Amino acid sequence: MLKTLWATVRQGKIELLELAELPEGGRVLVTVLPDDEVEFWLKASQTSLDAVWDNGEDDVYAQLLQA
Repeated sequence: MLKTLWATVRQGKIELLELAELPEGGRVLVTVLPDDEVEFWLKASQTSLDAVWDNGEDDVYAQLLQA
């Protein structure tokens, strides 16, 4: 399973910005985002998230949770 995690680099080490259980010795793929492109990628991913989460079809799940 692929999982995307945000991180920063401090003193040459990658530090995750959120807690995550990662297997010891597990392999990771690191993509370096230039500082001037970070805002673009945040906005681009937000558009996709909005399309998935902000739709009327999901309202049925909210109704089921209230029952």
